[in-house]
Amino acid sequence: MKYLIGAAAALGLSSGAALAADEVTLQLKWVTQAQFAGYYVALEKGFYEEEDLDVTIKPGGPDIAPTQVIAGGGADVTVEWMPAALAARERGLPLVNIAQPFKSSGMMLTCLKETGITGPEDFPGRTLGVWFFGNEYPFLSWMSTLGIPTEGGADGVEVLKQGFNVDPLLQKQADCISTMTYNEYWQVIDAGLSADELITFKYEDQGVATLEDGLYVLEDRLDDPAFVDQMTRFVRASMKGWKYAEENPDEAAEIVLEYDETGAQTETHQKRMMGEIAKLTAGSNGALDPADFQRTVNTLLAGGSDPVISADPGEAAWTHAITDAALN
Repeated sequence: MKYLIGAAAALGLSSGAALAADEVTLQLKWVTQAQFAGYYVALEKGFYEEEDLDVTIKPGGPDIAPTQVIAGGGADVTVEWMPAALAARERGLPLVNIAQPFKSSGMMLTCLKETGITGPEDFPGRTLGVWFFGNEYPFLSWMSTLGIPTEGGADGVEVLKQGFNVDPLLQKQADCISTMTYNEYWQVIDAGLSADELITFKYEDQGVATLEDGLYVLEDRLDDPAFVDQMTRFVRASMKGWKYAEENPDEAAEIVLEYDETGAQTETHQKRMMGEIAKLTAGSNGALDPADFQRTVNTLLAGGSDPVISADPGEAAWTHAITDAALN
């Protein structure tokens, strides 16, 4: 079992050499799994050590809010979805996107076909499972775009606060639940339902996809040239890890399993997950596409009287300074 120690220490360097490396703490959005394979690959393969970095990876979980961790000084950089990051920024936490390894969204609603739902026009009057803790923003924006209230009633949807499992669908407490292409959807399949018994609505296909799994830091830290240099090296090594993971998905999944201290993950699930994750990181060199940023902002603003964010944060919410230097 490997422990989440820094890259330099993990490679058995002398204590003096380990101290010489710049320490960086990364807070993940969720538990150790292939969703974060690029970072674990970079750690295991020595890509961080090559950049003179001593990286600690902190797993997330149901009781861990990445934005709160970084706000409290518990991490230098965090993985977060852009809707949650922009909502936090508007509330006063000045998060800035420094890199965007994920190009596409894996979020979708998965519904039981037996409910008779064939399209979004059938959502009114239904119960839909939704994740909260910042994960609800894409859903709320989608419903606002459709003009569907989320307070229940014949013309609206009843929102079921969904735990991080698929029980509401299996127990028929909800007509549809939130799933990711790489995780919960396959939990439904593994539970015994076939793809023919389900209908899925990918946010990408609905034109309301928002950016997921970007890297964020606090804005004032970018005033420090030494921190900018650390983040440049961190992003360069991380993207090297991501591209290695894309090209070697099975090996990447096995590396993730080595760092899973809980032992909760299975090889079959992680290899399948890594195959799906590779589809989402494909096409990204780490630099945020301004068009993708604007699409996300426009989706979040399309909330009628209750939008997720009330104003376009503009270029203050992201920077190419890190990726420009990292890629060069």
